[in-house]
Amino acid sequence: MLNIKNIKIFLILALAFVVTILGNTMVASQSIDPNPKAASATEIILKSDVPWGPLNPARGDQSPKAGQLWGDRTGSGPSGFLVEFVDGFSSPPHIHNVTYKGMVIQGLLHNDDPDANKMWLPAGSFWTQPAGEVHVTAADDSNNLAYIEIEEGPYLVRPPEAAFDNGERPVNVDKSNLVWLNASNITWVDQPAMPASINGAKVAFLWGNPQDDQLNGTLVKLPSGFTGEIQSHSSTFRAVVIQGQPNLYSGQTNTLEPGSYFGSQGKTMHKVSCETKEECVIYVRAQGKYNVVSS
Repeated sequence: MLNIKNIKIFLILALAFVVTILGNTMVASQSIDPNPKAASATEIILKSDVPWGPLNPARGDQSPKAGQLWGDRTGSGPSGFLVEFVDGFSSPPHIHNVTYKGMVIQGLLHNDDPDANKMWLPAGSFWTQPAGEVHVTAADDSNNLAYIEIEEGPYLVRPPEAAFDNGERPVNVDKSNLVWLNASNITWVDQPAMPASINGAKVAFLWGNPQDDQLNGTLVKLPSGFTGEIQSHSSTFRAVVIQGQPNLYSGQTNTLEPGSYFGSQGKTMHKVSCETKEECVIYVRAQGKYNVVSS
């Protein structure tokens, strides 16, 4: 678990990382592909169409439910999936064989050492769980939903006796500690029709490095009334709705509730809008850069 001091260090490092990015050429007009793929190349999975099953079949009805969005958590390779927890759920102490990253979509979740005081993470918060570290996971709301992502499967649950130290340390970032940056801070959030002082699209960096085509995770916040494009220059682009109900146009208009997914391969243009009164927040996993452009 990160204490307040460590959280401050984490945020300082994140800001230093942003300064590094700003020192490089990431101008939207220079990196936008003039011939991106049509929106029809986009894969879309609505939350209402997600297939569900037990996260840990060995626990039967006591297991949280899991819904696959992309990849296969039971096989090799990376994958992303939803996990649904009932109110009052609390796992026994356990470990995982692989490290995972998590985003809270709904409710309140706690993930920490077995003896730690409860630190409830609300929707929009982010955490990581290193492989081999003993921990518990708990939920404390009527609807609790998280998005989980791994880099290498299979995703397995093991008893505390199998614990090991892989050198990584956990991170718990409450949504109130996220640092949001707009067009005046990063050049690849391009809003030609809106001055930087206006409440336009914003980005929060979570992990990885968007430079040099490296894998990275970010949050994109679209203000109410936003209409534009997310232009992917990535070999792989995967996005999960965390908050709001953005519209995604792909031959037809799809309204994406929290927990819905869309993704693409190669350079692709995703036409999006946020027409509700609530801001729309989207988690993006990309191999390299992407642009957010308002119309």
